Amino acid sequence: MPRARHFFNEQQQQLLIAAIAEAEMNTSGEIRLHLENFCLGSELKAAERIFRRLNMHETKERNAILIYVATLSRKVAVIGDEGIHKKLGAAYWDKMVSDLITQFKADKKAEALAAAIIDCGKQLGTYFPRQTDDKDELSNSISF
Repeated sequence: MPRARHFFNEQQQQLLIAAIAEAEMNTSGEIRLHLENFCLGSELKAAERIFRRLNMHETKERNAILIYVATLSRKVAVIGDEGIHKKLGAAYWDKMVSDLITQFKADKKAEALAAAIIDCGKQLGTYFPRQTDDKDELSNSISF
């Protein structure tokens, strides 16, 4: 099993970065993807730690979403800041994680993540449409 930085090949990484850019085109919300090798303990706690480390809680409308994958531990979490979480609730994140795990097992990791990212963008666009003065508050790159 490849380490986090090599979990996706260069072409797959570019697909995911392009999905983030596309997903953010119609929203003021922000989406990040974080990969790491191991998650000891709760993937939600680890995702919350990364969320803070990436300053995702500092977006203007508190509408950032993090997709967290621990590649060697085989753990996935999706969390949203309070602004978007209030709109979607835990059931949305839980279903997304369940769908991602199913697709990962079918070896459709990059495609599944790209689709999840696009769906997050649609949800963000519904509740936080792009503003005329919108600026990209967070990097679209994959963090490791």
